[in-house]
Amino acid sequence: MVPRPYILAETTWKTVREANYEVVVLPWGATEAHNYHLPYATDNIQSDYVAAEAARKAWAVGAKVVVLPCIPFGVNTGQLDITLDMNLNPSTQLAIVRDMVQVLARQGIPKLVILNGHGGNDFRQILRELQAEFPTVFLSTLNWFKAADRNQYFSAPGDHADELETSVMQHIALHLVSPLAEAGNGATKQFRIAALRQGWAWAQREWSQVSADTGVGNPAAATAEKGAAFLEAVTTNIAQFLVELAAADPQDLYE
Repeated sequence: MVPRPYILAETTWKTVREANYEVVVLPWGATEAHNYHLPYATDNIQSDYVAAEAARKAWAVGAKVVVLPCIPFGVNTGQLDITLDMNLNPSTQLAIVRDMVQVLARQGIPKLVILNGHGGNDFRQILRELQAEFPTVFLSTLNWFKAADRNQYFSAPGDHADELETSVMQHIALHLVSPLAEAGNGATKQFRIAALRQGWAWAQREWSQVSADTGVGNPAAATAEKGAAFLEAVTTNIAQFLVELAAADPQDLYE
């Protein structure tokens, strides 16, 4: 196996103490049902892959980035009645991220990116609070699945176990994807209240009331080729962000 010094879990102390990392990437997923054809670890598998591939591309051009092990549990407060959908409350996430940032601040590592792979996670308010508490560490977050325009690759709408996620998993871990003939169609119910349906007001979706198969979006048109193309675009864009962030002075970010 080719050494990957940008993956902390595979790296020794001898390498780490000499690396002078500029950016730490923390992948964060969830453990939850993904229709009938994708595994519970889908968000974690995807986040790990995207973080590693983006870091590989960034490292290849000299950016000192390192990827931490993925946090495998996310906010699933709308899915508490779905068996073994594991939930971390936002307040728990805040405590975890605070501990992580405290380590970076103490050790003088200047930048953290939370690479999010689960729609129920939203780290922006957490980072607002912690940025004031730890001004020496630049904090940022991104949703990897928004790092490229999905409409260029996928025709069916959705946001969970849909054409996008299924295509990505077919490329990354085909052995874990059941035949599409076994998948539900991902049909979902919409809010009756117009503002919630239109998206300018928000309320949590109660998953078992919204979807019969836990999917949101029809995966029928998914292919590994679509997944590969989308991932190439996503990881290239994220790698460019990591390269620019590694070189940036957090005190001089605006022009």
